[in-house]
Amino acid sequence: MKRLDIGIIGCGFAGGAAATFLARSGHRVTVYERVPEPSAVGAGILLQPTGLAVLSELGLAGALIARGSKVTELFTHTQKQAVLFHLRYERLAPNLFGVGVHRGALFDLLVSAFRAAGARLVSGVEAHALDTAGSRPRILDEAGALLGEHELVVVADGARSRLREESGLVRRARLYPWGALWFVGKDHDGRFAGRLSQVCDGTGRLLGFLPTGFGPGAGTTPLVSLFWSIRNDRVHAFRERGLESWKDAVLRYEPRADALLAQIEDPEQLLTASYFDVVMRRFHQGPVVFIGDAAHATSPQLGQGTNLALLDAAALGRALDAESDLENALRRYSHERRSHVRFYGFSSRWLTPLFQSSHRWLGPIRDALFPRLSRLPLLEREMLGTLAGVKRGLVARSLPLEPIRALLPGTAPSRPV
Repeated sequence: MKRLDIGIIGCGFAGGAAATFLARSGHRVTVYERVPEPSAVGAGILLQPTGLAVLSELGLAGALIARGSKVTELFTHTQKQAVLFHLRYERLAPNLFGVGVHRGALFDLLVSAFRAAGARLVSGVEAHALDTAGSRPRILDEAGALLGEHELVVVADGARSRLREESGLVRRARLYPWGALWFVGKDHDGRFAGRLSQVCDGTGRLLGFLPTGFGPGAGTTPLVSLFWSIRNDRVHAFRERGLESWKDAVLRYEPRADALLAQIEDPEQLLTASYFDVVMRRFHQGPVVFIGDAAHATSPQLGQGTNLALLDAAALGRALDAESDLENALRRYSHERRSHVRFYGFSSRWLTPLFQSSHRWLGPIRDALFPRLSRLPLLEREMLGTLAGVKRGLVARSLPLEPIRALLPGTAPSRPV
C-alpha cells in the first residue's frame, strides 16, 4: 500500500493503537480528539492474552505489565459461597495470564507511542460529521467547518459514536438497562492480587474486584477496582440514600473489602459506567472504516472490549500493509475481524442477562448449571478459550494460542495446544 494521509477520530485505545501501527508503517496520521487534554477516565480493565499480544507487537507489553497486575484466574461464587466457576488460565496453556490495569496506564503508553511514531494529535475539536461526497472524506465540526481531509478516515470515537449513527451501516445500537458503579482504591495488603473475584446474588447484584496494578504515573501502591452492578435508572436514588447500607451489603458478600470501603466517603467517588450493544452490517464504507467500540460495543461480561479494540488496530495495520488497493485492504480487514467480533458480541448479549438483569428466574438456573458445566473438561476449555479472547465462533476454530504465547513476556514455547 502506498503511504496514505489518514485521519483517526478518537484517542481511545482503538484509535491510539491504530495510530501507532499506521504511523510506524509510514502513513501520515492525524488523530482528532474532542477533549482538550485527553486522559483515560474510569476504572480497571482486564487485558487478555490476545490484547497483550498486540501490545507486545507494539513493544509496549513489558511496560504495561510492569504497571499492571498479573491475573491468573477468574473466581466467581454466589452470596451463599457456592462456587459458580473457577477458571485458571494455565488450564488452557502453561504460563498464560491476563493483566489487570488502570485505564490511564494503557492510555499513557499508547499516546506516547503514537506521538513517538510521528502521528499528530489535534485535541479540543469534535468531529461532528463526515462529508464523503468527494474522493477524500472531509471531517467537519458542529458548525460545518473543515477539520481535515484525508484519503482514509478511521472512526474510533467509542460506543456512543455519532458518526456510526449517521453512516447507515448500523444494525443494532442500544443501551443496556444495567451498568455499574466503579471505584479504584488502594490495596495496601494485596488482598485482591492475582485473580478477578466476583460475587453474584441473583441477577440483580454483582460485586467484583479486579487488581489494577500501580496505575499511571509513578505510584507504587497496588490498586484494586471495585465494581457493583446497578440499573441505570437507579443510580440517582443510590446516591441519595448514602453509603452506609451499601457498605454493609458489600461487607456481607466480601469481608476483605473493609479497608477498601473505608476509602469511600462520598457516593460521588463511585463512577458510573453504562454499556452498549452495537452491531454493524459491515465495518467500512468507501474510504471510512469503524474500529473498536464504535464498530462493535458489547457489555463487559466477557471482559473483551479493550482486547477487541487492540486486535482491530493490529488487523487494520496488517491489511493496509498487505494490499495495494485501499478498498481491498478494508475488505480484508472486515473479513479478518468479522467472525471474532460476532462471536463475542453474540456471547455477551446472551450471557449478560444471567448476571445483570431483572429476570430473577435466571439466577437459580445459572447457579445450578454453571458449576456442573465448568467441571466438564471440554466445556471448561471452551470457557477458558472465551475468557482468553481466542474464540471465533461456537464451532469455528479458535485463534492459535502458541503465536500469542510466544509474544507474551515471560512465557516459553511449549507443545502446540
